[in-house]
Amino acid sequence: MYTMSIEVKIKKLHPDAVIPTYAKLGDAGMDLSAVDMNWDEHGNFVYHTGLSMEIPEGYVGLLFPRSSISKTPHHLRNAVGVIDSGYRGEIMVKFGGNSHPSNYTIGDRIAQIIIMPFPEVRFVEVLELSETERAGGGFGSTGAS
Repeated sequence: MYTMSIEVKIKKLHPDAVIPTYAKLGDAGMDLSAVDMNWDEHGNFVYHTGLSMEIPEGYVGLLFPRSSISKTPHHLRNAVGVIDSGYRGEIMVKFGGNSHPSNYTIGDRIAQIIIMPFPEVRFVEVLELSETERAGGGFGSTGAS
């Protein structure tokens, strides 16, 4: 059962664009499908979804790879894509990896989007921070992997 819902306006920019939906009850992400693919000047695969959306203010769209990416040599170029509420352009997904987009073709589900609220953060500069058990311990400081 979902605790909240929002409406997000979505526009098809391509006749074959697929409006994202949840595959199963309880899913957080909705799959995005490719309607076109090309390469950018850096050699990345750029998959076009043929969709643009109006994410409400106070929300963000986060693009993640689907779990099927583990079957390919690809990786999402910016780790997690961030779609701000003010963006109205086409949702595109960039992958790097192998020199050939061997596993994703036009019509395939290529990524997933999660739309969620975020707080407005105001940083407050201080001279000292509170003490914790971890303190300044960084990478690997919580134990062996």
